[in-house]
Amino acid sequence: MPRLKAMLTLKDDEKQTLTKWANRPKSTMRLATRARIVVACAEGLDNKQFAARLRISTATVGTWRQLFIKRRLEGLNDEPRPGMPRKISDVDIEQVVTRTLESKLD
Repeated sequence: MPRLKAMLTLKDDEKQTLTKWANRPKSTMRLATRARIVVACAEGLDNKQFAARLRISTATVGTWRQLFIKRRLEGLNDEPRPGMPRKISDVDIEQVVTRTLESKLD
């Protein structure tokens, strides 16, 4: 007997934010994928079908669905990792990546 999925509904501002994260070139691949998962789940797509479309596991889809239901948009961000704090900020990393992607090769 299949398990029932938790109901996932989006507010208008959440859907706008998730769509922006999913389509924005500067979003990380992980965040964009998580945003796509949540939007698809809110549209009623089945976990298995969507997992097959993105070539990810159904467990991954289920995990991000549950985290979004519990913590909303904050649930999609990466948690701090254990260990020594980073010396380079996210802003610095973004600047280097942007500069690299926008530079021309000679």
